[in-house]
Amino acid sequence: MFRIFVSSFAIFAALSAFSLPASAQTGYRMTLSGASPGGLWSMLGAGVNNAIRGDHEGSVITYQTSGGGLANVQIVSSGNAEMGIVHNIELKAAVSGVPPFKKPVTNLRAIAVLYNWAPMQMVVTKAFAKKYDIQSMRDLATKKPPVRIAVNQRGNMVQETNKQILAAYGVSYKDIKSWGGQVVYAAGGEMANLFNDRRIDMAGNGVFVPYRYFTQVAQNMDLKILPLEPEVIAKVAKMTGAEPYTIKAGGYRWLDKDIPTVALSAVLVASTAMSDKTAYDIARALNVNADKVREVHKAMKGLSPALMASLKVIPYHPGAMKYYREVGLQK
Repeated sequence: MFRIFVSSFAIFAALSAFSLPASAQTGYRMTLSGASPGGLWSMLGAGVNNAIRGDHEGSVITYQTSGGGLANVQIVSSGNAEMGIVHNIELKAAVSGVPPFKKPVTNLRAIAVLYNWAPMQMVVTKAFAKKYDIQSMRDLATKKPPVRIAVNQRGNMVQETNKQILAAYGVSYKDIKSWGGQVVYAAGGEMANLFNDRRIDMAGNGVFVPYRYFTQVAQNMDLKILPLEPEVIAKVAKMTGAEPYTIKAGGYRWLDKDIPTVALSAVLVASTAMSDKTAYDIARALNVNADKVREVHKAMKGLSPALMASLKVIPYHPGAMKYYREVGLQK
């Protein structure tokens, strides 16, 4: 059972709907399952609400919080919310039926990609890299230093992606421990504290650039990001559903070269129970009112109709696909 909270924007929208004349109360009434209150996904929920209301006056899209994308797979699949936000790597695990899923989830369909710029950042202190002459992830694998690496929390798909990246270089968590190193299960804020306390040498996280916690750490010590090789990127992308991505030089003040890696995407999904007309209307509303989603946060400025139609991990809902084909975004 997931604990559910209703966001303030949904309450406001609902109260506004009651003030409308009966003839105007013809919009959609749906629930969108996101993540923690006050985070980016709650802002995206507000953006989706505004976009749909822009095309369908009187619509109310109620945002509810959950444990995040993994939880939203089950919530939407079981019909406890009409829509949810899920990472591409979580969708890949769901449709493949790999842990934490016991069997494939087959009834989820994409409506739109909301962003695809949360790259895996394999960050290491320059002091550690210099001591062991580590310039790349390949060096980490071949030189076997006693690295203490934070990989995110157990059960988190970012942690699983870290595991897949290491595995692509022939390295397991057990190997790291055999080198005299340590695998630490810690979320982003904890990673920053561990860096500052000199209790880890490295961390891997799939987050926007610049990531505030890495920026904070860089005030106390010099950092670098280790690049992934093309064959590793291809392998990890195939295994996890993450997409190839390049972190551009200057993304952090201390980053002086491009870093090839893979990135997480956030996807608005529905189930096969949603009607084709509804999925069509939502896809259209998001595309023609994309500015209403972009304006919720400066990080969303890259949102475009082409991006919304770019997902490859799961099929698009037939209604959404109909719209994307009409406007030439899908064949």
